Amino acid sequence: MEAKHNPTNSRRKFLKGFALSSAYMITGGQFISAADILSNQKNVVLRFAVGSDSHYGQPNTDFDKFITEFVSHINNFHKELPLDACVVNGDLIHDQPELMPQLKPHLEKLAVPYCVTQGNHDRVSANQWQETWDVPLNYEKIFRKQVFLMMTTSNEKGEYLSPDLKWLEEKLEAHRKQNIFLFLHIGQQKWTPNSIDNPAYADLIQKYPNVKAVFHGHDHDQDGEKMLGSIPHLYDSHIGGSWGTVYKGFRIVELLKDNSMQTYIMNPVQKLNETAYQ
Repeated sequence: MEAKHNPTNSRRKFLKGFALSSAYMITGGQFISAADILSNQKNVVLRFAVGSDSHYGQPNTDFDKFITEFVSHINNFHKELPLDACVVNGDLIHDQPELMPQLKPHLEKLAVPYCVTQGNHDRVSANQWQETWDVPLNYEKIFRKQVFLMMTTSNEKGEYLSPDLKWLEEKLEAHRKQNIFLFLHIGQQKWTPNSIDNPAYADLIQKYPNVKAVFHGHDHDQDGEKMLGSIPHLYDSHIGGSWGTVYKGFRIVELLKDNSMQTYIMNPVQKLNETAYQ
């Protein structure tokens, strides 16, 4: 007789394939175990992936391979633990505007809804961005009643910029009663050499405790968290490019029924840096 498929055992086997080096929940960095990650799966109400810095087209890199592997890893993860969305958080391409429509067919192969943000190497005009992705540079998406805000932190020249704080404040006000996840390619606190110092951003964002987390790309060598008051700012390593962490990975975020959140980095076939937040 054919054995029945057991989803729990399948997921346990899937998770055992990962080296869970430091899981954490978002209470400012409460580390949790692989067993906790697994036991919490029944309480997940939203799950999404975040990757950044594919740098498609960068000379002397295997950029086609990098983006193909990223899409494959996301789709394979989705088969075991279904994702509601995937965000590619900036530096989709490497400088040349004609690369953007060449990259898009790769992301179209994702088996989940995806969103993109503009990074400093995405040197395209607002019009070309709209034509390629059918969204403006700043926009919102709703997944399972949770608000995702995508914002540019650069321009056609590749400058390091503040997000549009007027637009951001309007959205924060409009969604005061909902969880908000904010995606900004370039960090707005001088936590790393490649981020900028933006006190106005810090003052604004801390007025809204419903901001569950902010996500940054840009710093390829960062895969952890920084806290701004009670708001975690999370990094996700890099998909491609010529520098950064020794692995190329992405972040998984899981919102639980009690509104806490657990997150971990995929390496991309190992779990790293797992944390939980309230």
